[in-house]
Amino acid sequence: MRTVIKETKTPQIVISDVEAGLPFSKGLLASQVMVTGLSPRRAYEVADRVEDRLVGSGRLTLTSEELASVAVAVLSEVAGDRYAKNYQRWREVERLDVPLVILIGGATGVGKSTIATQLAARLGIVRVVATDAIREVMRAMLSEQLLPTLHVSSFQADEALREPPTRSADAVIIGFREQTAAVCVGVNALIERAADEGTSIVIEGAHIVPGFFDVETHADRILAVPFIVGVDDEERHRSHFAAREGAVAARPAQRYEVGFENIRKLQRWVKSQALSHGVPVIPNYSFDQSIAAVIDLVMERATARAAELGRREQGRAEPPEGRREGKTA
Repeated sequence: MRTVIKETKTPQIVISDVEAGLPFSKGLLASQVMVTGLSPRRAYEVADRVEDRLVGSGRLTLTSEELASVAVAVLSEVAGDRYAKNYQRWREVERLDVPLVILIGGATGVGKSTIATQLAARLGIVRVVATDAIREVMRAMLSEQLLPTLHVSSFQADEALREPPTRSADAVIIGFREQTAAVCVGVNALIERAADEGTSIVIEGAHIVPGFFDVETHADRILAVPFIVGVDDEERHRSHFAAREGAVAARPAQRYEVGFENIRKLQRWVKSQALSHGVPVIPNYSFDQSIAAVIDLVMERATARAAELGRREQGRAEPPEGRREGKTA
C-alpha cells in the first residue's frame, strides 16, 4: 500500500493597498531587504520569517505599511537594529522625488567595480557606467596626437605628457590630472542627464576625483553620493590584481605590478583630494563591511535630504508672521 503525502500549501497573503491586492512575494521583499546591506541569503531568511509570522498570526490581508512594520520587527530580531533602521530609512528614500547619483572613485584595483555592481543591484539602479568606458569613447573621437594622455592607463599618464614637468611637479599626478579633466567632461554630462531624466545612476572609476566633477549645479534635482574607495594595506592591494587577472584575461597582473608604485601614489593624491573636498573615504578591507558602510552612507545622505525637504514643506505650510494669532498687516 503506497502512502500519499499531501503537500501543505502556504495560504496566499495579499497586500491590499497595492495594485488591487498584490500577492505577497518573498523574493520581492528579500530584494528590498538587501538594501539594508544584508547578504541575499540573510535577506531571504528575513522574508521567510515574515511570511511565517503573517501566516501564523492569521494576517493574510494587510497594507504595505503594515507589512513594512512586520519586516522592521523581524529585521531587528534577525539582524539587529542597524539593519532595521536602514530599512526604515530606505522607505523614506523611495519617497524622494529625485534620482540617486552615486559616484565611486579610487585608484586602480581597490574594488570599485565590484562595489558599484553590487550596490546598484541592491538599490535597484539599472544604469552603471565606468569612467573607462567614457575614456574609450573619447579616445575614438580624439586622436592620440590631439590628447595623448587619454590613450594610456591612468597610472601611466606621465608617459604621455607633451612637455616635461618642472622639477617640483610630479609627472604622474600631472598626467593623471590632465586625463581626469578630460574624462570628467563626460562624467558631468552623465550627471546632467540623470538630473534631466530623473534616472538614478552609478558612475565608478579612477577618474571620479573630488574637485573635477560637478554635482552642486544640479543639487536641487539629484541626490548625489560621492565617495572614494581605498586599500591602505599594500599587500592586500597587490593581491587584488592577481584576482583581476583571473577574472579578466585582457588585464595581465604584470602590467599592474610594474605600475604599482604609481597606482599607490595616485591613491594617496585622490584621498587628499577627498579630504580637502569633504568627500568620505571608505576602506575596502572586506567586501561585506565595505558594502555595508556604503549603504549606511547612502541612507544617511538620503535621510538628511528627506529631513531637509520636510523642513521646507513645513515652512511653506506655516502662515506668514504677520497673520499669526489673528494679526493683520
